[in-house]
Amino acid sequence: MFEPGQGESTLLGNHRLARLTELLSRWQPLWCPLPFQYRHLPWPDDFAALGDALLGLSEQDVVRLQAAPYHASPLAEWLPVAELEVLVDLPILSAPAASLPCEWGQHVGGRKWRQIEAFVEQVCLGPGESLVEWCAGKGHLARTLARRHDADVTGLEWQATLCDKGRQLAQRQGVTVKMRQQDVMGSVIATPLTAQTHIVALHACGDLHVRLLELAAETESPVTLAPCCYQRTRDAVYRPLSRRAKALSEAHHLTLSREDLAMSVQETVTAPGGVQRGRERANAWRLGFDELQRQVRGIDAYLPVPSLAYGRMPDDFAGFCRWAARQKGLPLPSGVDWAALEAAGWQRQFRVKRLELVRHLFRRPLEVWLALDRMMLLTESGFDAELGIFCDRELTPRNLLLRASRSGGQAVNPSLRDEARSSAAAAGGRSSRWRDPVP
Repeated sequence: MFEPGQGESTLLGNHRLARLTELLSRWQPLWCPLPFQYRHLPWPDDFAALGDALLGLSEQDVVRLQAAPYHASPLAEWLPVAELEVLVDLPILSAPAASLPCEWGQHVGGRKWRQIEAFVEQVCLGPGESLVEWCAGKGHLARTLARRHDADVTGLEWQATLCDKGRQLAQRQGVTVKMRQQDVMGSVIATPLTAQTHIVALHACGDLHVRLLELAAETESPVTLAPCCYQRTRDAVYRPLSRRAKALSEAHHLTLSREDLAMSVQETVTAPGGVQRGRERANAWRLGFDELQRQVRGIDAYLPVPSLAYGRMPDDFAGFCRWAARQKGLPLPSGVDWAALEAAGWQRQFRVKRLELVRHLFRRPLEVWLALDRMMLLTESGFDAELGIFCDRELTPRNLLLRASRSGGQAVNPSLRDEARSSAAAAGGRSSRWRDPVP
């Protein structure tokens, strides 16, 4: 069991959720539009001065605000920067006492291993509890939990090949972990979940972690969860999980599309300089192609183009445009002024980076709102729950952690249990199987 008071309390969580709902709804016309889809300012005319201020920022200011959107922000003249900063300031959960033995991290990427180190220290087992890792992959977290907490651990994983690799690694390292092939979105979970099975998941995506929470609410299983990729869901429009978030969303007319949800997880750990420059060039080329396709089609509207890994990018801008045109079945005319279009793409990129600073400002508030909705689902089902930060954002920006266990001796409200069971049954038809994108 965790000690209460270390993370976000239910009372504070309610207030934070309510105020975030108000602000996200009020300012949605500014943070919702995707600037790269527009050739001009994507906001109402009332905010032309905000656009001018952003376009006047130096490259140094842009880089600074991308990393720290609330510090000395020029947007404070128009937007509630200070209040948003307070609302996303969640408690830091207890830090790991010491690093785990290096040999435990064999076969695990360096950054992923440090995430596991931070996560396992937040798993607080009650007497007699066993552990179930949700979407275990090769069982890296499961093996570490078994060693760190000297507990029985079962890893549930959909892909048989990953289960086999997990068993091989556990055997090689002398760790007792049960790896079971399991579609966690199915209607039946082979490993029984009870109040004595503590479910853990480090960066389970979208519907996968929603399914976890729904089953935990039904079975009274304790939970330690770092959620991720909220947009990876079958629902085109977000359906709040908790009654509190649903009521607030309806009251303030906050509607979130799958594309809106994606904004909450778009912050990434700073990449090496070469990778950053590659991304910049790829984005500028995409915008240059956007200028071209508008001319060719005679339609002044954005045309989505499939993603292409940076290592597979053509050598020059013309080659990229020809590739993109083939993807969209778009015939290109002869005599294209490639140099002018590429220059236009870089100019668009200059504008987009600055206008997107508004979205950066609301990115963490949306992520916290979604995490609070998950926390409220459990508190409404009779759990003691807390939300906090389990590691530095430089290690992973997805550093929110939710812990919950059933309140001692409290009976489950039958209507809430029925709601959880109905939600879990509905989730059984989902086919989402996304996992942590961090290698």
